[in-house]
Amino acid sequence: MTIPVPDAWSWHRRVLKLAVPIIAANLTQPMLSTVDTAIAGHLSGAASLGGAALGGLFFNIVFWGLGFLRMSTTGLVATAYGAQDQTALRDHLLRALILAVCAGAVLLAVKGPLTATAVRLFGGGAVVSEAASGYIAARLWSVPLTLANFVILGYLLGCQRTGLALLVQGVINAVNVILAVGLVYGLNLDLVGLGSATALADTAGFVAGVAILWRLRAENLPTLRWRRLLAFSALRRLMAANADIFLRTLCLIVCFTWFTHAGSRQGDVILAANAVLLTLQTVMAYLLDGFAQAGEALVGAAIGAGERTSYRRVIRVSTQWAVLTAGLFSLVYALAGSLIVRGLTDNAPVRQAAIAFLPWAVASPLVSVWSFQLDGFFIGATRTRDMRNGMMFAMLSFLLAASSLPEMFGNHGLWASFLIFMVARAAALWLFLPHIERDGFLAAE
Repeated sequence: MTIPVPDAWSWHRRVLKLAVPIIAANLTQPMLSTVDTAIAGHLSGAASLGGAALGGLFFNIVFWGLGFLRMSTTGLVATAYGAQDQTALRDHLLRALILAVCAGAVLLAVKGPLTATAVRLFGGGAVVSEAASGYIAARLWSVPLTLANFVILGYLLGCQRTGLALLVQGVINAVNVILAVGLVYGLNLDLVGLGSATALADTAGFVAGVAILWRLRAENLPTLRWRRLLAFSALRRLMAANADIFLRTLCLIVCFTWFTHAGSRQGDVILAANAVLLTLQTVMAYLLDGFAQAGEALVGAAIGAGERTSYRRVIRVSTQWAVLTAGLFSLVYALAGSLIVRGLTDNAPVRQAAIAFLPWAVASPLVSVWSFQLDGFFIGATRTRDMRNGMMFAMLSFLLAASSLPEMFGNHGLWASFLIFMVARAAALWLFLPHIERDGFLAAE
């Protein structure tokens, strides 16, 4: 298969056609926790809100750590999609679904000690811990289906069906809102109802995803052979990719945990101010990830098709849009950042501190965009080892900077360390970038 090489504007339309639905889907992600927080905040007592916060933190950590299921699936599927290999598409999907369900089953098997350990580590009083445990128990049973949804999302992105990915996410959010209101206020189930609503919403998303996959299935595929599906070489490739991405994510978690801990050592006001500024970083990341994930799908397809020109166009065009969007974020934060901060908190000392360190949030989009984009290219090319090594280098760079700069410059030094981390991520992957083209198109030549 040869991917047609359209004119330059056609490439821009192609990137935007993929990126815009991904951005919309990404922006719905925080809605689940936002709905839970809003409803819990209107229940009687602070324990409900605290329990929902701790329970949400638990699932954020679990799902962040298992996000490799989506990323590895996108890369493998995108390559098979570009090569028009329908059998490989089916096999990649089924292998990833099996892995997701197995991972979910393991979490369910250890749910008792896992929940107890997490709640104890998070802290909180006895009443808050009990509320969090109830929320976690009510939501945890759907984890295998939630992880399967990661795979379905990765598959749809790899096949460039971003509109359908948005549809599945829309189903999850709509069902979650309706059931959360019904179970909490209608049946008075409090946090148990809140957790159950989210679990049932994930189940509805899984059902919708399976229905979509069934409609997309190719006709006249060869009979499914379990020996082929579970072939050692294929499983080894999948597990190696997932292990690399997991270690890369673990390094990322270490850095953000260190950042939070270092901020807390400077007092509650600095900790809260940094949390406000990280909210700006998170919103920006959700939008920029849309262009990175469009790059994942298109880079993988170009490599699968052996189309070097398309590969180069994807990198150029998707990066242009990502940098333009990052620049707009920096401009908005520079002009309206203080207003945004005031909207996020009414605590005067926290506001003052956040505004004092706002220039770092203004600079962050233009510094961060390069690592986000490069991550997408490497995921699409399934160069997970390079991603892992690059993130390890970036983590070491961050830890070195964060162990010295805050001592000399306070919170300014901590934010400088954060941007050094982003620069190191991009620099390491930039050095590895020529390897994608050298190795990815070697066979085609």
